[in-house]
Amino acid sequence: MNPSPPPEVIEPARPALLAPAPVKPPRRRWWPWLLLLIAAAAAYYFFIREKPAADGAAAPAAGQAAKGGPGGKRGAGAPGGGGNRPNAPVVAATARTGDISVYLNGLGSAMPLNTVTVRSRVDGQLMKVLFQEGQVVRAGQLLAEIDPRAFQVQLTQAEGQMARDQALLTNAQVDLERYKLLFQQDSIAKQQLDTQQALVRQYQGSIKADQGVVDNAKLQLSYARITAPIGGRIGLRQVDTGNIVRAGDANGLVVITQLQPITVLFTIPEDNIPAVMKKLQAGDKPPVDAYDRAQKNKLASGTLLTVDNQIDTTTGTVKLKAQFPNTDYALFPNQFVNTRMLIDVRRGVVIVPTAGVQRGTQGTFAYVVKPDNTVSLRLITVGKVQGEDTEILTGLQAGEVIVTDGADKLRDGGKVEVAVKDGAAAKGGARGAGGGRRGDGSGARRDGAAGAGAGAGAGAGAGAVGAAGATAEPSRGAAGAPGAMATPPAAGDAAAPSGEGRRRWRDGQGRRPEGAAPAATDGTSPAAPAAPAPAAAPARSGAPA
Repeated sequence: MNPSPPPEVIEPARPALLAPAPVKPPRRRWWPWLLLLIAAAAAYYFFIREKPAADGAAAPAAGQAAKGGPGGKRGAGAPGGGGNRPNAPVVAATARTGDISVYLNGLGSAMPLNTVTVRSRVDGQLMKVLFQEGQVVRAGQLLAEIDPRAFQVQLTQAEGQMARDQALLTNAQVDLERYKLLFQQDSIAKQQLDTQQALVRQYQGSIKADQGVVDNAKLQLSYARITAPIGGRIGLRQVDTGNIVRAGDANGLVVITQLQPITVLFTIPEDNIPAVMKKLQAGDKPPVDAYDRAQKNKLASGTLLTVDNQIDTTTGTVKLKAQFPNTDYALFPNQFVNTRMLIDVRRGVVIVPTAGVQRGTQGTFAYVVKPDNTVSLRLITVGKVQGEDTEILTGLQAGEVIVTDGADKLRDGGKVEVAVKDGAAAKGGARGAGGGRRGDGSGARRDGAAGAGAGAGAGAGAGAVGAAGATAEPSRGAAGAPGAMATPPAAGDAAAPSGEGRRRWRDGQGRRPEGAAPAATDGTSPAAPAAPAPAAAPARSGAPA
C-alpha cells in the first residue's frame, strides 16, 4: 500500500512590502521663542530700568540712615525721612516788562534798480576795449572804440557839399539885390525878379539839408565811441577786440547792472496788507532788514519803497519792493534773501521766554514758581511772539518766576529746586540743597554729646547709643578697665561715623592713651572722659541705655 503523500503546506501569501512613508521634517514651533522674547523684554523693563530708579530712590534713604539722619533705621518716625522724593531741579526765568517788536517776514530776491545791455549803434570793427570785467564804472565813462575812419569820411563829404551850396546861395542873394534895383528902374520884368527870389530860397533849403547831413555824420562818428549809459558793475565781456560789431547784435558788448542803490522784491500774506498800507498812507516808510538764507547773518538795512497794485490769487500774497543803499555790495542781483519788516512796537508789555510757555489739553499755561519752591499751573493768554520772547496778555505779572526747562515732569503743587534762574546759577540750588540735607542727617553724630541729633525727633533720639551719646562703647576685655580699646559701632547705629570719619575714629582709638577721652572726628568739642566701666560690660542692645 502506497503511503499517501504528505499534505502540501500552503504558505500564506506575503503582503507586498510597503514603501516607507516620507519622513516629514519636524515642524518648528515658533511660540516658545515668542514667549522667551516677551520674558526677556519684561525682565529688561523690571530689572534693568525699574531697579536703577528704585536704587536711586533708596540710596539717599540708606545714606541718611548710615549718617544718623532723620530718616535712619532707628529714627524711622522722624519727619523728612528717606522715603520723600527729591525736589525736581528746574531752570526758571523772571517775567519782565519791556517792548516787543512786531515783524513781518517774507521771502524775496534782490533786483538791480537798472540793468543795461551795452550795444554798438553803428557797424564797424572793434578797435579798443577800455574796461575790465567786474569793474564798477560811472555814467558816461568810455568803454570801447569802433574804427571811426568811415564816419570821418562821411562827415568830410557832408561838409563839402554844404560849402558848395553855401557859395551858390551867396551868389543868388547878390543877384537878387541887383534884380531889385533894376526892377525899380523898370529895366527888367517882374517875372525875372520872382525867379531870382525863388532861387535864393532853394539854395537856403539846400543849406539846411547839408547841415543835417553834416550833423548825422558827426553823430555816427560819436557812436564810434561807446560810453556807459548808467553807473554800475560791468559783467563779462561778450565781444573781443578786432571783431566786427553791428547794431543788430543780440548779445551786445557787455551788461551793466546798477548795485547802488539796489531793491529787494518780496512777498507777504494778503492779511497783512492793511497794516502796511496804514503805514504808507501816514507817510512812514517801515524799515526792512535783509538776511541770508539761514537767517543768521544780516546783509543790509533799507526802507519800504512801494506795494504792488494787485494780489496774486494763486498764492494769496502781494509783492513789496524795498530799497537798500548797498554801500558794501552785500546784496547781489537775483540773490535770495529773507526779509523782516518792522510794522509795530508794543511798549510796556509783560514778556517771558518762549520756552516757558506750555501747551496742553487745558490750553496755554505756565508753571509759576512760588516763594516756597512749589509750582502752580497758571493759564495764560499769549500775544505776539518774536524770537525767544513772547508777549503775555493775561495770566502773568512782571516779577513772577516761571519754569523754562524741566516742566515735563512737573505737576501742580509739586516741589522744585531752581538750579538756574535768569541764565545764572541760583543761590541754594540743587547742589547746595543736597549738601544741606547731608548736613542735617549727620547732626546726630556731631551733636552726640547732647544725646540727640538736631531736628531728628524721637526716632533719632532712640538711635543714640548710651546716655552720654558716646560714639563707641567700652570693649569686653578680660581686664575690664575703663578706657580700653573700643569697638566701632555697627553700621546701623545713629552715632556711627562712616567713610573717612570711621577710619580716623579707629586711628584715634588705637593711639590715645589709656583713660583718655576719645577725640571728636567731625570738628566739634571732644567728648567728656568716660566713667569707669564695671568688670562686666553690659550687653549691646538696640534700645537706648
